[in-house]
Formats: sequence, structure tokens, C-alpha cells
Amino acid sequence: MESIGTPWLWTIFTLIVLFLLLLDLGVFHRKAHVVSGREALIWSIVWVVLSLAFGYWIYAGFGPKPGLEYLTGYLIEKALSMDNVFVFILIFQYFVVPAELHHRVLFWGVVGALVMRAAFILAGAVLISTFHGVLYIFGAFLVYTGIKIMRQGETQVSPEANPVVRAFQRLLPLHPSYSGGKFFVREGGKLMATPLALVLVTVETTDVVFAVDSIPAIFGITKDPFIVFTSNVGAILGLRALFFLLAAVMRRFIYLGTGLGLVLVFVGIKMLVEDLYKVPIVASLTIVAVILGGSIILSLLKSRRRAAASIPPAPLVESAGEKPDPEE
Repeated sequence: MESIGTPWLWTIFTLIVLFLLLLDLGVFHRKAHVVSGREALIWSIVWVVLSLAFGYWIYAGFGPKPGLEYLTGYLIEKALSMDNVFVFILIFQYFVVPAELHHRVLFWGVVGALVMRAAFILAGAVLISTFHGVLYIFGAFLVYTGIKIMRQGETQVSPEANPVVRAFQRLLPLHPSYSGGKFFVREGGKLMATPLALVLVTVETTDVVFAVDSIPAIFGITKDPFIVFTSNVGAILGLRALFFLLAAVMRRFIYLGTGLGLVLVFVGIKMLVEDLYKVPIVASLTIVAVILGGSIILSLLKSRRRAAASIPPAPLVESAGEKPDPEE
């Protein structure tokens, strides 16, 4: 399978990502604190700018096709990340996680997600290169998933039904408190997991489900493992900032699920017909951008109309000195 990613390029990119993660946790978020909206906005802008700058570097160094493939993959993964945010909100609410510990869980959740995505992408690349028919399986799966997303109602989170979570609870006794943000504590010589460790396990296993959707979707845009991985990483690194930025307003994006479902259906169909007709990458990027942008705009307009309809009418105020005559 052809790829623009040389061993040196893979190594340099991985080292840069590790440096950014260490800088994030070791310098900027060394102490647990509640992330403000302003801080989340600044970090969101930083991650988006870095990701787009990397995409421009691919565009300038390797040509328009790889550059546009990266941008389309990044856009799809970023949109799916917004869906992740809603599920993470439900997980934190379920476990009553203190706000100052949200960033810690999300940071290690992102680290785990990067490792799992790398493994998924490697496996997907090997499958595609050795068995071409797997593209049809991926395509059919994406069409099915897209239709399911469009038809399903509000997402429910049930950690007690998660087999990984249940196995974790059987392996280690659970400490009753969050213990200042620690994942494990030793009490009376006995190792115990804190609720924060259980939250992290839930987040990681949930991300596996999202990866099953997103990885085939990006392989539907490009077969280059380096572009698939870097576009994933670009979106995932900004997931924590996106969470804090959108947590308060996520329910306003009422049509986002429909938009994501349509995107997955489109990419699935694109994979199914690839041997008959290759959809140009510019057309793919345009269609994905229009669907996602349209779903967000329609969601905001709908939310605004709902908010306006819920405002009670202002009471009639009588002009000073113009009281009605009771005998009239």
C-alpha cells in the first residue's frame, strides 16, 4: 500500500505528539482545576491551527490530493469527536465526576485512544492490502451504522452493562472516594481502584466503539495509513478542549446525529462503488463539509426558535398617569 509516510516521518510525527502531550499535562495542566470557557476556546483554536498547519504542510510537500484527503479525514473525525463529547458528558454525569478532574480523565483517555487507533489503523491497512473485498464490508457497515445513527434516539450510557467495566470491578476492590484525582490508592496494604479509574475504563471502552465507526470512514477517503492516522490524531488531540468548549451547549446540536449519519452513509456508498466510480476528493470534501455545516446551522436555528418560543410574553405596562377608570 502506497504511503507518503516514511519511517522517519512516522518517528518525527510520533515524537512531536508525545512532546505536545507532555507539555499539556506537565506544564499547562499540572494541577487539577476547572477548565474555563476562555481557556477551552484558546486551546481549541491552538489544536485546530496546529492540525490545519500540518495539513497545509502535507498539501505543499506532497501535493493537493494527499492534502485534501487529510483535510476530509480530519473533518470527519472532528465531527465524530463532537458526538464523543456528548457521550463523555453522560459518563461524567453518571459517575458524578468532579469538574476539576474532567481534564485528567480526558487526557489519559486521549492517550489510550491514540494507542488503540494506531492498532486499528495498522490492522485495517493490512486487511485492505491483502483482502480487497474488506472495502465492501467496511462500506456496508458504514451505511448500516449511518442509518442506525439517524434513526436512534438519545444516547444512553450503561456502564453496568459493559463487560470490561464489570470485569474491572471484579478484579480490583473499589475505593469509595475520588482520592484527589488518583486512579489507584493503597489502603491497609491493599491496592484499590478509585472511581476515577472506573470512569477511565468506561471512556476507553466507549472510544473503541467510536473507533469502529471512524476508522473505516477515513479509509473510505484515503488508503494511506499515515494520512488516516495523522488526521485521527489531529482531531483527537483537540477532543479535550472541544469537550470543555461544547459541554454546556452540546444539546443545541439536535441535527448533528443526522448529519453524522448522512456522512457515514455517503462514505459507505463511496466505498461500495469505488471499483465502478471513484468520487473525486474535492467532491468528497465538499459533500462532507456541506452536510456537517448544514446540520450545525440548522441545529442552531432550531434551538434559537425553541428558545424564542419558550420566552413568556412581556406583561402590559400602563403608561404613567393613564390608569383606567373603574367605572368605564
